[in-house]
Amino acid sequence: MEVGEVEIAGVPITYRSWGSGSEGIVLVHGGAAHSRWWDHIAPLLLTDAPRVVALDLSGHGDSGRRDSYGLGVWADEVQAVVEHTGIGHEPVVVGHSMGGMVALAAALRFGGHLRGVVAIDSPVRARPPEERAARDRRAFGPLRTYPTREQACAHFRLVPEQLGALPFVQEHIAATSVREVEGGWAWKFDPAIFAGIGLEPAQLATVDCRVALFRAEQGLVPAEMGDMIVDRMGRVVPVVEIPAAGHHVMLDQPLALVTGLRTLLADWRHSTPLVPPTSGTLVG
Repeated sequence: MEVGEVEIAGVPITYRSWGSGSEGIVLVHGGAAHSRWWDHIAPLLLTDAPRVVALDLSGHGDSGRRDSYGLGVWADEVQAVVEHTGIGHEPVVVGHSMGGMVALAAALRFGGHLRGVVAIDSPVRARPPEERAARDRRAFGPLRTYPTREQACAHFRLVPEQLGALPFVQEHIAATSVREVEGGWAWKFDPAIFAGIGLEPAQLATVDCRVALFRAEQGLVPAEMGDMIVDRMGRVVPVVEIPAAGHHVMLDQPLALVTGLRTLLADWRHSTPLVPPTSGTLVG
């Protein structure tokens, strides 16, 4: 595994990379998360791609902060990391929750350069769960400083909450979600990320690459929302349900998630789209 960095519009973007080669997969985390959520997933995908890259979007993890954020600028960061790492030959972008919205935004902006995108339990509506939790002051308020790393990690909570997360995975994510600051330890995300980060149904359109949706059986994307997304994107979008999974699929059903992704990517390598798509656009 290697750690790299590329500057995009004046902001350093950090990424982690496994393997080598000119083809690959880009993993995009959810809101207030970071690339380390994929540490236990990325190596398992190397059988399907010679290189796997997970980035910290601006305002998250070890990347820099901006004055304002949005799906468009995050999609640009994904594309810049693709170019910087040299995996520009039809990469696949896989995003979880808000990261799935970023993946769809990348498809709308750069679909002709992508093999496809996968959105994992990404609710397409005006406000994603992270933003609603911040707005309702249930989570993600002003950053608090804790005296010790252990105390900070003890306050780590999933949004939305769910049971069944593998303890060792959740502990690893908690430990990598904090950084040392003056006076103690604080969360790595910028609270300003939650201003207007939703993807609305009206913004969806057919794109110049493949698209797939993964639904968690106990997650945030009901069947009717999946049907709506399929309709908006031209009815050529498969919907894969992960049984018994909560919203944070990589925490409670990582092997089922990897199996689903491997199966999908194997099909994409050896088949062609049923209907040639037309491109869409995303403003923002």
